[in-house]
Amino acid sequence: MDPAGLTLKLLLVGDSAVGKSSLLRRFTDGAFEPNLKPTIDVDFRVKKMVVDGHAVQLAIWDTAGQERFRTLTPSYYRGAQGVVLVYDVTRKDTFTGLEGWLKELEIYTSKSNTVKMLVGNKTDKPDREVERKEGLQFARKRSLLFIETSAKTQDGVQHAFEELVIKILQTPSLWDKSTEKRGVRLESSAQQRKSLCGSYCPLT
Repeated sequence: MDPAGLTLKLLLVGDSAVGKSSLLRRFTDGAFEPNLKPTIDVDFRVKKMVVDGHAVQLAIWDTAGQERFRTLTPSYYRGAQGVVLVYDVTRKDTFTGLEGWLKELEIYTSKSNTVKMLVGNKTDKPDREVERKEGLQFARKRSLLFIETSAKTQDGVQHAFEELVIKILQTPSLWDKSTEKRGVRLESSAQQRKSLCGSYCPLT
């Protein structure tokens, strides 16, 4: 099956006020609003893009990070091919809270090989509490893609989504129904760990 014309389901998850909605708005509309209200339940946007010569449509779900809305999100995890875990580099608590989000992903995602990307947002702010190296080490240990971004300055935003989609396209079992019928063997976790940080997780 050719990936052209594919619709991929992506999720944005993470604690409240880490900038998930701002990342989504910047990526889909090219806009930034400094005083966005917290997302209630879920926001949904569609974005068409060409990656490696393939035209794909992204259906991106921005889930609520506030604890009282967490019970509304499990149904949105199902069928996701890519998940973006966002934390705020100026708030250490949003970084330490990532373990809880990963556990939730393990419980609710229906695809065991869903591509996950860790995004450290708000790099434009000076009062950083989470160093880039910490994020990189966390990502490598858990086989996540990793990038830092600023929704305000646009830095890294487009690149983050492009790299996520590229990795999904490199995993046909996530989108090609014919591979499921043939029972294609997936890469071993060791092989995946070697490839995940090949070009996405540089220290520089």
